[in-house]
Amino acid sequence: MPLPPASGTGKYFARAAKSIRLIRQGCTNRPFFHISVTHRRRLNSQPVIEQLGSYDPMPNFNNEKLVALNLERMKFWLGQGAHVTTPVAELLGLSGFFPIHPRSYMTAWRNRRTERENLEKQKEAEAAATSKAE
Repeated sequence: MPLPPASGTGKYFARAAKSIRLIRQGCTNRPFFHISVTHRRRLNSQPVIEQLGSYDPMPNFNNEKLVALNLERMKFWLGQGAHVTTPVAELLGLSGFFPIHPRSYMTAWRNRRTERENLEKQKEAEAAATSKAE
């Protein structure tokens, strides 16, 4: 496939002008996201092309964050040249549709490091309390 012209016909841009991204819904302290295919320069007042899923970032009573994906339509739009935003790429990586995103690895590494530091602080506080009691 030849490269698209720098300022030519715009055929490539017309195909690649779609993106799969999160669209925020919900209330102020209760976010909810729709995973949708939209035009890249879509205004918030304009409708989306198609909704491909949903994502609820607030943990439920089982401490689960719920995600619903229509992977067949996702494959279709990726085949049409739609671009995927970073947050959606992270979700698709965690679902096993894409390779795991590097940001997911970094987040997990930071969480493990913070947990390790908190455990060390607790051990030091317990040791100080036991030595003070004696």
